Amino acid sequence: MNLADCYQLLELRAGASFAEIKASYRRLARQYHPDLNPNQQAAVKFIAITEAYKLLLGVVQLGQTQENSTTPERQNQAPVRQQPGGSKVRRKDKTPPLSEIEQKLKWNSYRHLQQLLKYQRFPKAIALIEGLAQRLPQDPEVRSWQAIAYQRWGSKLVNDQQFDKARIYLKKALKTDPHNRSLWSEVDRDFRRMEKNF
Repeated sequence: MNLADCYQLLELRAGASFAEIKASYRRLARQYHPDLNPNQQAAVKFIAITEAYKLLLGVVQLGQTQENSTTPERQNQAPVRQQPGGSKVRRKDKTPPLSEIEQKLKWNSYRHLQQLLKYQRFPKAIALIEGLAQRLPQDPEVRSWQAIAYQRWGSKLVNDQQFDKARIYLKKALKTDPHNRSLWSEVDRDFRRMEKNF
């Protein structure tokens, strides 16, 4: 199971906060728990969301747990990023609001991207997300999806032992979304696999 699948199973956007992940898991766990829902498909779904939750928890920033509160005054504040020296910097979200057409384009593209990644059609997925990134260059979610597409293609290239090409896409992933800790974790794992095989 990859990170994109985890976010989708928990009905979250890529890069969701610790608090959002936890809240979504609790809601879905109550809905699909075998003790509350005797349906066999519910039990399978419960296991899948639990695995997704555990995987996402392993890659989310530890400092984010203290910063992301569900109080209304916290919800209106800009996100906090943990910096390498331990200092915290509040980022101002300067993303302009999207029009209704742009929102529709964004989410239709996201669903199409998920299908392309699922069936490992990486060149088409990258072409799709790069086009969307040109259309919506300030959107942080689009940048995150673009980085994930690069990482997934890089990971596949590592499996195919095309190490030079894999290195290019893994570096592009980090450059596209440099603040995404979960992405760094995935890319680091891919580079370690390359070292073992090289």
